[in-house]
Amino acid sequence: MNDSSSHAGLEQALDHSFADPELLNRALRHRSWVAETGEEPSNERLEFLGDTILQLVVTDFIFGHFPDYPEGELVKLRASAVSNRALSEVAEGLGLGEHVLLGKGEEATGGRGRSSILGDAMEAVLGAVYLDGGLEPARRVILRLWEHRIGSAAVRPGWGDYKSRLQELLARDGTRPEYRIDSEGPDHRKVFTSVVSVDGAEWGSGVGRSKRRAQQEAARAALEAMATDREESG
Repeated sequence: MNDSSSHAGLEQALDHSFADPELLNRALRHRSWVAETGEEPSNERLEFLGDTILQLVVTDFIFGHFPDYPEGELVKLRASAVSNRALSEVAEGLGLGEHVLLGKGEEATGGRGRSSILGDAMEAVLGAVYLDGGLEPARRVILRLWEHRIGSAAVRPGWGDYKSRLQELLARDGTRPEYRIDSEGPDHRKVFTSVVSVDGAEWGSGVGRSKRRAQQEAARAALEAMATDREESG
């Protein structure tokens, strides 16, 4: 497993070929492996570096792509994107657990699938990519693996102005959303239903006690559907 050729599949999944394969080997060495084999160093220093690079790239991305977000929402969005849960899920998607070097004790107790170990190894791999190629290759790897996750996190209920966000997203492609509003019930208890379409295709619907709320809910549903579509197609 220490042979760099055994990590070719991981490099392919990352879409990064290491000029210095030893950096990737180091990123995969859990401290339990080092304690048993004496093969140093462990991946802990790379983990520290990778955490910093991930924070930087995600912060730069959300700052530029969500101009309507106040600081508090930017902080929440970044925290969600770089959480250990997010890290371990990305690691699982890459099959990273198959490559991590573990001591016998950690191996026997299921360490290969433990979220904390996977998350730490993911950060270490990002640190290794940065040292191997610099910031731009690290940014490319991170955004390819995280962009859809950031988009999904950004459409959680209660986060921001969904109509504005949808309009901004579509404007990049030269399109705009169109809303249809229907209502039912007496004036004092009227309920509104909104459907949002893009180029004639319906993307979401929402219900509310006001036209604005129904449109916001429709826009939220459309953003969620688009994030899912991007994830499935990507």
